[in-house]
Amino acid sequence: MDYFAHETAVIDEGAVIGKGTKIWHFSHIMNNATLGEGCNIGQNVVVSPDVTLGKNCKVQNNVSIYSGVICEEDVFLGPSMVFTNVTNPRSAVNRRGQYERTRVKRGASIGANATIVCGHDIGEFAFIGAGAVVTKHIPAYALVVGNPAKQIGWMSEYGHRLEFDNDGIAICPESQEKYKIDNQTVTKINE
Repeated sequence: MDYFAHETAVIDEGAVIGKGTKIWHFSHIMNNATLGEGCNIGQNVVVSPDVTLGKNCKVQNNVSIYSGVICEEDVFLGPSMVFTNVTNPRSAVNRRGQYERTRVKRGASIGANATIVCGHDIGEFAFIGAGAVVTKHIPAYALVVGNPAKQIGWMSEYGHRLEFDNDGIAICPESQEKYKIDNQTVTKINE
């Protein structure tokens, strides 16, 4: 076994768990779930069948990742954030097999108690503020907050708010990496 699982964790047969991953108290990794290398799964987390987490994902306490969700590498899921997987759930109507897909792209962060309504993708390095309710696709590097979530700015890959000059250039204060905004699309400038 190349990963750590606390004695109270439940790991179903058929789950694939990458090297160096840690699974903490009372978490349940269901069949056909795939966790990449170096992930950290906090306590009381459920990873449903057919969910994929890329390398180095950090899942904080009390998160349920439902079928239909794919998280690419380096994704952060804050405490008690919520994914949905059916748009119109009813107790008396079985909608298994109608799960909508949600993709959280590389490097994105989702804050504590945020809700991601299914079928909406989160762009690379996007930053979803605590308590936000996402009801549409979120572009790469976007900073969104509120209910419903509204974009209020842009974030660097290091998680700092970007301030663009008149030429549409911003510099991350921590990494000194440069970013350009053009037609409401942010890209990192590789020099």
